[in-house]
Amino acid sequence: MAGMGYSRVSHSFGYKMSQRITGHTELIGLIANPIRNSKSPMMHNTAFEALGLDYAYLVFEVDNSTLKEAVAGLRAMKVRGFNVSMPNKGPVMQYLDELTPAAKLCEAVNTVVNENGKLIGTNTDGLGFMLACKSQGMDIIGKKITLLGAGGAATAACMQAALDGVAEISIFNGNDSFMEHAYQNAERINRQTSCKAQVFYLEDTDALRREIESSVMLVNATGCGFCQPVGPCLIPDKSYLRSDLMVFDVIYSPMETQLLVWAKELGCKCSNGLEMMFHQGAAAFKLWTGKEMPLDVVREVFKEL
Repeated sequence: MAGMGYSRVSHSFGYKMSQRITGHTELIGLIANPIRNSKSPMMHNTAFEALGLDYAYLVFEVDNSTLKEAVAGLRAMKVRGFNVSMPNKGPVMQYLDELTPAAKLCEAVNTVVNENGKLIGTNTDGLGFMLACKSQGMDIIGKKITLLGAGGAATAACMQAALDGVAEISIFNGNDSFMEHAYQNAERINRQTSCKAQVFYLEDTDALRREIESSVMLVNATGCGFCQPVGPCLIPDKSYLRSDLMVFDVIYSPMETQLLVWAKELGCKCSNGLEMMFHQGAAAFKLWTGKEMPLDVVREVFKEL
């Protein structure tokens, strides 16, 4: 691999892919659906180029129907590792050889490392969420938050928040197959941490309004609005928000969901999922390469978009 120093890169990563890919280039990927609007390739390929690392990051449109074959193929091709996103974070666990404590606690995997043919699954989403809150000046330690969702990202976020010292979490989920996950998440939080967790149905709008009113932060940790023009939102209207409420939406494509549009109109301190993506990605990057991701360089490239 090339030298470890890095220089500032320009738009389009500052290089021609045809000049960088070699017969020794190692592949890292992302399997999810939908995925074509993902910004992960830009983040990781920028970091690879900045550090002179001979890796390439690509996305692959994979859902549960082809997940088993996709994982087997990635293993057979000896890829260094891969990320996992919706809807595969839970189902992928059955096809891996080993899970870290973080993955077991979350019951979801977002990062896989290939150690000489052994596929090891872990989860860096929760760490990414908490570091993103810190970087955005959102202080939630010792306080109450309301969280929407019970899928992979939601589980990772609420578990890490509970472990890090958030006092209370009100979890809302729709009347669907993930509701059981919501109850399981609350049970594990109450049993294994000092945080208090409760579960409510999203359809209970009175409870939703009440819990948001008594929280310092509202977190959308669902895929509602992902890869869509500003439109759908899980809260009925912006009257559920207030100016001193912090609002965090884990979605970053589009950069502003309907929830964030309403939050900004009210003057809320808010964030999309970009910083969460940076920090969870940096953790995965280190697992694959052994190097720290140059986040200052990555942020500069994203500013140009």
